[in-house]
Amino acid sequence: MTELITYAIVFALLIGHCLLAGKMYRTVHEDQALSLQEKNDWKLKALIFPAYFFGKYKRQKG
Repeated sequence: MTELITYAIVFALLIGHCLLAGKMYRTVHEDQALSLQEKNDWKLKALIFPAYFFGKYKRQKG
């Protein structure tokens, strides 16, 4: 039972990570003020730690 709960938590974290990375990816892709290199840099960061870097991106833009 403990193993099932652990897998459920890991699965939920993975889904959350993917959804937030996709949201950041779309937001960065739509930003016309960024160069292609800057967009690629932010997109790569979105794959690593999307919550942290999405916050940094929003603070930089805001």
